[in-house]
Amino acid sequence: MSTPPRTPRATTLRRQEAIMAEAERQFARAGFEGVSLDSIAAALDLSRQNLLYHWPSKEALYLAVLDGVMNEWLARMGDVAAADDPEQAIRDYVRAKLLFSRERPTGNAVFTREIMTGVPRYAEALKTRVQPLLQADVERFERWAAEGRIERVDFTHLIFVLWGSTQAYADLGPQFALFMDKPVLDDEDFARAEALIVRLVWGALRVCPPASKLEQRVEVDVQA
Repeated sequence: MSTPPRTPRATTLRRQEAIMAEAERQFARAGFEGVSLDSIAAALDLSRQNLLYHWPSKEALYLAVLDGVMNEWLARMGDVAAADDPEQAIRDYVRAKLLFSRERPTGNAVFTREIMTGVPRYAEALKTRVQPLLQADVERFERWAAEGRIERVDFTHLIFVLWGSTQAYADLGPQFALFMDKPVLDDEDFARAEALIVRLVWGALRVCPPASKLEQRVEVDVQA
């Protein structure tokens, strides 16, 4: 009869959390190639061997950091595929993504570095975990369009626009703050960003009522 695996002790969990947090900070600052297990261990006053007890390699630790970022990102995202109201779904999605950008900038930085270098170590995980969710969201937008509730656009690129516009507040936040003469972006900045992104996206999707015959006649006269 096999013995069930033991639950890690609290001290072990705390040490693993500390290692992950320090690894995330260093990978965010210097990228995968610019970080060593020795530098992470030294920052925590650990031996290299002690660190290797928890993760067998730098790549394993790096992937664990990316998994942690991805887990939180996916947990925070509004479930568009299960939503009923398209406008509220977009608002919830933008709010969650901006909040994640604000509260976990180092995790976002690690993720962005991986993407910008061509996804050399995390491509398979992205395809496995994110692509099915992307497809489900696209299909939900397609159903809303078929029901006449939103205009039809390229919904894959719509989601890319949502990702890019919200991710910018993690990747470029310090630059935005610099141009606004403040040390960091504050609550009002993120609220304004949310309102504008939602307004722009919903403006592209909102179904406009058909013009009245009088409006159509005026438009024809003007064009003439």
